[in-house]
Amino acid sequence: MSRYPKPPFPEQTQELPGSFARMNPVPDHGEDSWRGANRLAGKTALITGGDSGIGRAVAIAYAREGADVALSYLSEDDDARSTSQLVEAEGRRCLCFEGDIADPAHCRSIIDGIIDKWGQLDILVNNAGHQELFDRIEDIPDEEWRKTFATNIDAIFYLCKAAMPHLKEGASIINTVSINSDQPSPALLAYASTKGAIQNFTMGLAQMVAYRGVRVNCVAPGPVWTPLIPGSFKPEAVSKFGASYPMGRPAQPVELASAYVMLAEDMSSYVSGATIAVTGGKPFI
Repeated sequence: MSRYPKPPFPEQTQELPGSFARMNPVPDHGEDSWRGANRLAGKTALITGGDSGIGRAVAIAYAREGADVALSYLSEDDDARSTSQLVEAEGRRCLCFEGDIADPAHCRSIIDGIIDKWGQLDILVNNAGHQELFDRIEDIPDEEWRKTFATNIDAIFYLCKAAMPHLKEGASIINTVSINSDQPSPALLAYASTKGAIQNFTMGLAQMVAYRGVRVNCVAPGPVWTPLIPGSFKPEAVSKFGASYPMGRPAQPVELASAYVMLAEDMSSYVSGATIAVTGGKPFI
């Protein structure tokens, strides 16, 4: 029997960006389960969307592996404060940057702020994402299409460009894609399109910066129990979320964290341009 919950879940809805604290069941980010082994000692990391979901799980894991962690988030102050407290409870430093990463000036200010405070950046996790569901292309507002691309792919370009002068040999960039990169859901047309673009960007940038000793990879999750789900799916779909996958359930955020730790650690020095699929048994080609 799985230690993690399976659908059906209670029908529920939230306004985006949503909060993990209002989800039922509350997601497992590794608060009580992640045990560190000093795999990232002495490193500093920036995680976008670091307040909740996959980003919160990665922040907890990185802190317990010895890294200082900066969190970028849109507006969820309570979630960000909770995550920051968990990072600091491990004796690690934490910086929080509230704002919209669709704004290139804000992206540059995040990188500048980290360098000003810590003098280094070793790991950049581009994880923040936006999605909405639509049944017909005619129903997608132009502004929604632009918002999805600005948040999901444009921000990655801005952050990588701003960070690159500060990334030394051994640094790692990790981008969050999705099984939608490989098997796009028609109802997530804009989101899936951005995830395909991020995967292509990852493979191209990995080649572009290899001579600098900087590695670039991506993680492709299947369904994950995060605030995006009640924030964008209909309540009846939330109830069944993840049921069609071979494991019969969505991943909990903590189940993604190990992939991000592996890609960030020095022992993965020859892994670049790769996509690590974490899809609960569903093939990713």
